[in-house]
Amino acid sequence: MKTSRMRHQYQWGRLIAGLLLLTGLGTMPATYADESCKKLTVTGNPEYPPYLWRDPADENRLVGANAEFAQAIGKEIGIPVEVRYMGPWGRVQEEARLGRVDMLAGAFLTIPRMEYMDYFYPAFRETRTVIWVRKNSKFRYHKWSDLVGKSGVTVINNSFGEDFDRYAKEALKIGSVPALEQALTMVSLGRADYLIYEEDPGMATAAKQNISELQPLYPAITNENLYITIPHKSPCNTPEMRGKIAKAVYKLEKIRVMDKFMSNSMELWRKKYAK
Repeated sequence: MKTSRMRHQYQWGRLIAGLLLLTGLGTMPATYADESCKKLTVTGNPEYPPYLWRDPADENRLVGANAEFAQAIGKEIGIPVEVRYMGPWGRVQEEARLGRVDMLAGAFLTIPRMEYMDYFYPAFRETRTVIWVRKNSKFRYHKWSDLVGKSGVTVINNSFGEDFDRYAKEALKIGSVPALEQALTMVSLGRADYLIYEEDPGMATAAKQNISELQPLYPAITNENLYITIPHKSPCNTPEMRGKIAKAVYKLEKIRVMDKFMSNSMELWRKKYAK
């Protein structure tokens, strides 16, 4: 009887060990990393100071607060991070859709984007989107409906939250251009009545372009959250990697590292472009 019981326990032990191996537990080393993801290629909106912009010393590289946040994620999970310029924001989103990039360092949450990217929570930054107009204009803005009948402009493939995007599509006339500098120039020259864009990047880019005749109007159009995302087709989008990144984002947001990164980036931008 004792021999039979021992044989039965041995067989169960072998079965459990096999199941643990199949599910990635048991003998799998704690430092296991997905062999298909040895580096994270990260990109984002390159016209987004102080969050992201092209490094003047190396225009294939993006710098800024969001780049620092992505690098911090890499340190937390033990994987090298390369924050690269991959074209304007519209092209960046297409690259993400095709799985040619592993992470976007900053994207608003929209239903269309959820069809090709996973989002990590919590958001790592909140941004404010405003209306930009000429200082000498008689433009008055208090609510979304004040924009009806006016000619607006923004950057291609920009989103300002599901609610406003839906309202704009139904009720507003807003054109799109490839670059923020172009949009700012159009409003300053009177070729558009207003620009919709985020407050901090708008101010930073206007300062760089020496455009002083524009001003933001309040209240804000929207207050939206910025998220880290990973495209569905990225080879780095595995359950293990998503878990590691999610844990890193949660930790970094809780200790508020973006406050320091924003301070660093604004100082870097001022030194480089302050007039």
